[in-house]
Amino acid sequence: MSSEKTGQSLPHASDKRLLIVDDDERFCKRLGRAMEQRGFAVEMAASVEEGVEAARARPPAYAVVDLRLGDGSGLDVVETLRAARGDTRIIVLTGYGNIATAVAAVKAGATDYLPKPADADQIESALLAREGSLPPPPEQPMSADRVRWEHIQRVYEQCDRNVSETARRLRMHRRTLQRILAKYAPRS
Repeated sequence: MSSEKTGQSLPHASDKRLLIVDDDERFCKRLGRAMEQRGFAVEMAASVEEGVEAARARPPAYAVVDLRLGDGSGLDVVETLRAARGDTRIIVLTGYGNIATAVAAVKAGATDYLPKPADADQIESALLAREGSLPPPPEQPMSADRVRWEHIQRVYEQCDRNVSETARRLRMHRRTLQRILAKYAPRS
């Protein structure tokens, strides 16, 4: 979606440098190609260390940063980007979306927060959105069963895959939790 389609001017009309920081090499390359086709000058990094280095050396106008990277938290990259260039539009991506991490990302300086899998159109819309504008509602939102399953999986991962601790935190019986964890995720 170009700025002509959205009826707004680009926040950085002359500077379309985009830093993508993600340790998923296939996703990073695919997103990089898609964003280049949309007119961005893309630089990629696969770790917190590479992202911080790129942010300091060449602060971009735009950035897409994965929250969880192999060598640490993408929030470290967000903070470095914000310190290096205050007007950088930063989108944080994560497969572990919840309110606490969204708040942490925004406090660190992110402009927006998108759950994975996000496609290039969603990312471009978030990067080019006007300040304070609300995103459109999803065309195919997750079902309530899927949201519940994802929440349980997230808490399970946060408890280092400890069933007893997860059951205690979710206030559910351990055997019930084990049955839920043994099932496949519900569709959408």
